[in-house]
Amino acid sequence: MKVTSSDIVISAVKPEQYPETDLPEFALAGRSNVGKSSFINKMLNRKGLARISSKPGKTQTLNFFLINEVLHFVDVPGYGYAKVSKTERAAWGKMIETYFTTRQQLRAVVLIVDLRHPPTEDDVMMYDFLKHYEIPCIVIATKADKIPKGKWQKHLKVTKETLDLEKGDHMVIFSSETGEGKDKAWSILESYM
Repeated sequence: MKVTSSDIVISAVKPEQYPETDLPEFALAGRSNVGKSSFINKMLNRKGLARISSKPGKTQTLNFFLINEVLHFVDVPGYGYAKVSKTERAAWGKMIETYFTTRQQLRAVVLIVDLRHPPTEDDVMMYDFLKHYEIPCIVIATKADKIPKGKWQKHLKVTKETLDLEKGDHMVIFSSETGEGKDKAWSILESYM
């Protein structure tokens, strides 16, 4: 997809704040600091649209990005080691669960993991959650530029085995530095639209 326009339209915490459209939506999930914002910025050819922070737990709302007036990316709070209170984490969990399980426009969840390391317990839990609710999942293994190309398949195998990736679920090796996997990710997203 050639992105000609992209803007953040709303940051929501409850269903009544979600955009009232029938456009397809793709949620972006992943642990804190895994590179969701970098992924969004690379996919949209925009620097700084999604704010990148070295401080985990920056995203605290559901951020809806309108792309080409035809679809939304929905950036959800990162999970994992964000330094926030248990109460706050529980509230985020409830907000994300409500969105994932009730939003008709949600076509798939893009689960972003770090190719350099085996998926965390939280990554596995998120993947299992999506499978339980039969929500299509596209796994994006990011930071590919940080490891030699010759080792990609070995790392990919570890990721697939750790998540116990189901047949039919897509997995893309991605780098927000080089653009590796960008076209493949777009063609998979378009197939869900």
